Amino acid sequence: MDKILILDFGSQTTQLIGRRIRDMGVYTEIIPGDSDLAAHIGDGAARGIILSGSPESVYTSEGAVPDRKIYECGLPLLGICYGLQRMTFDNGGLVEPLPEREYGAKEVKINLPPADKIPGGERGAAFFEAFNEKKFTAWMSHGDTLTKLAPGFKQYGTSVTGFPAVVAHETKPWFGLQFHPEVTHCERGFEILSAFTFGVCGCKKGWSMEQYIEEVRASLQRRVGKNPVLLLISGGVDSTVAGALLLKTLDADQVHLMYMDTGLMRKDETKIVTTNLEKLGGKHLHIIHCEDEFLDALKGLTEPETKRKVIGDLFITIQERELKRLGLPESYFLAQGTLYTDLIESGKGVGKKAHVIKSHHNVGSPLVDAKRKAGRIIEPLEKLYKDEVRALGRLLHVDEDVVRRHPFPGPGLAVRIPGVVTKEKCDILREADFIFIDELKKRFNDKGQSLYDEIWQAFAVLLPIRSVGVAGDVRKYGWVLALRAITSADGMTADVYPFNTKDLLEISTLITNSVKDIGRVTYDISSKPPATIEWE
Repeated sequence: MDKILILDFGSQTTQLIGRRIRDMGVYTEIIPGDSDLAAHIGDGAARGIILSGSPESVYTSEGAVPDRKIYECGLPLLGICYGLQRMTFDNGGLVEPLPEREYGAKEVKINLPPADKIPGGERGAAFFEAFNEKKFTAWMSHGDTLTKLAPGFKQYGTSVTGFPAVVAHETKPWFGLQFHPEVTHCERGFEILSAFTFGVCGCKKGWSMEQYIEEVRASLQRRVGKNPVLLLISGGVDSTVAGALLLKTLDADQVHLMYMDTGLMRKDETKIVTTNLEKLGGKHLHIIHCEDEFLDALKGLTEPETKRKVIGDLFITIQERELKRLGLPESYFLAQGTLYTDLIESGKGVGKKAHVIKSHHNVGSPLVDAKRKAGRIIEPLEKLYKDEVRALGRLLHVDEDVVRRHPFPGPGLAVRIPGVVTKEKCDILREADFIFIDELKKRFNDKGQSLYDEIWQAFAVLLPIRSVGVAGDVRKYGWVLALRAITSADGMTADVYPFNTKDLLEISTLITNSVKDIGRVTYDISSKPPATIEWE
């Protein structure tokens, strides 16, 4: 099966490159940027190599250096952002800091030579077919630029600020982009990746989600054998789909599903989770009521990372305690519904260069790290994004109500209550969030689609401030609630959902009228980046 090899230098969107190409039906393999190339191209399946972006600079010691064989192996190369700078720097060019960072949507102007003089022969012509417009809007995120091209390279695209944006080698199938075509906000991005994959590399389609299921199931059976598996399940899409995959792969007697009612969950969550897990056919369902323990552990804590790690440690501590009660052998495996976005934001990408954006309780806690190092953690969704998990859930016949459910963070409401977390605040937020989500399900756009299904993720945040208001003729000093609703394809980037003002006004009024402790409602209009989707 043909494949595209992707060198991971630590970009937050490296896996997104692979995901876009998988969507085209071509297999991708992501490896650390400094890997020994021979170990990955020896089977002859690789048709091209993509060098990803990175938070580092090529002229510092922190930037990973690829195996020199990539420039000698004869395979087509596509450098994206840092990848382009790496190709330039490694082959005699110069990369230097920009006077001002190029970030976000930037116009790129294309200046191609006549068709008979396009570089790289047929491969070059195939690549530049994607640039059939003289200008388009690209998505950028870099603080360095090319100040001198390496010998043999020429510039064919320029950013609106005057710096190189598209380059290509005159004789070799090497191409470079100083922007991110994998991000959905980038115009022509899909066409550019497609042109490289099919036009330049000559790949044939041979990859599908059905094939992914078969490969993961075979891997699980081989690794787990007859050992028991304990899945920490929240009831959300990720852990539920992970549970369905385990139950359809292993003997149901091997699979233990443990749900913890932390007191940080959505309204009626325990009842909903129990019903859904029973539908999946799980034989061993363990419901742990531990609200007091979590609220006690969070008492007085305000720093987001501290809260996440305390929650993560307590999850594992209670799990270990319950394991003793259950009597599972030491050979058990711990399973989690971790997604690739969780790993990337926690600095756990394929290589060692990803920066920590925020810790996820199932990724960054010391106890989880210890289990990971011991090789006793199973994360069957670790290479997938949220929409791919939904597709997988449908193939596994998970109920549609579960599959279409909006993401919910593992630490629960604790990261939607900036500052100190208390039971009172959780109760207030739980009720307000329920009203918000319920209204989104009842309201429809002009195409007859519910707002809930049109929005990728929506939730409420209880801010750590009070605001003066009036209730009747009485002065009211209530909490401020922020509503968040975004559209996204994968969670790596996100746009604010453009509500009809009437909907926002009516939902706000309903919340302040129904939840007496909330005196004011605001709407979060920040995109990702620069903000993250969750507030903490």
